[in-house]
Amino acid sequence: MSATEHTPRSAPPVNPGAPPVIAGLLLAAGGGRRLGGRPKALLPYRGRPLVENAVRVLREAGCGPVHVVLGASAAEVRERADLAGCVVVDNPDWAEGMGSSLRVGLASLADTGADAALVSLVDQPGIGPEAVARVRAAYRSPASLAAAAYDGERGHPVLFGADRWADITATATGDQGARVHLKNHADELMLVECGDIAAAFDIDTPSDLARLV
Repeated sequence: MSATEHTPRSAPPVNPGAPPVIAGLLLAAGGGRRLGGRPKALLPYRGRPLVENAVRVLREAGCGPVHVVLGASAAEVRERADLAGCVVVDNPDWAEGMGSSLRVGLASLADTGADAALVSLVDQPGIGPEAVARVRAAYRSPASLAAAAYDGERGHPVLFGADRWADITATATGDQGARVHLKNHADELMLVECGDIAAAFDIDTPSDLARLV
């Protein structure tokens, strides 16, 4: 699936009698350029590929369905990682940056009926299900916009109500991801403090690998 094949549509109105459907959207396409070209999804974490931990966190936080966007070494990730029960989509343009993966991921959710997408990154193992569940609980409507905060600073995961997907898709480019949308709608963003229960470090450089314990 390419980033231009589908245009995300807004989800149907929420049924007052049913709980909202909050999909987990895991961006796991990075090639680990500063890690010598080691795909981040396959970095070892507690004996298994890192992507498996990220999927587990989303599920334990109550997200479902879970969609995983792969890019670098996608075939190898599919072979080595247990992604059973996930919808796995490939981003052939992953080298363009996070924006392309976000577009592909939202497109894959377009016909699922999800009310919101909770977007997480594969290389943040310090963020567990407790923090993700806090952000998930910030959902109010398909127009919801919420993000985890660490000492008041915005971080991941981020929750996007389905009404926002089309605009995010139109503005997500390069490594900016959804930053344009978040900047343009800063007054609507709900920050959910998670610094007391999570650590928002990234695995970007060889020195960061020591955090994978």
